Amino acid sequence: MIQIPRLDRRRAAALFGDDTGAATAEYAITTMAAVAFAGLLVVIMRSDEVRGILTDLVRRALTVS
Repeated sequence: MIQIPRLDRRRAAALFGDDTGAATAEYAITTMAAVAFAGLLVVIMRSDEVRGILTDLVRRALTVS
């Protein structure tokens, strides 16, 4: 049977103490979330109902005196 070494404080600090690359991973996750949100907006904006609502809103805004 293989014995797994214990994870003491010094070993944990050596394994998990370095944050190198953490910011890059956070940027990647944020970028993926932004792309997903943009895709959702594209789907919503392509619907005829939303397009009609926005067109009506712009027309009313331009004709108000």
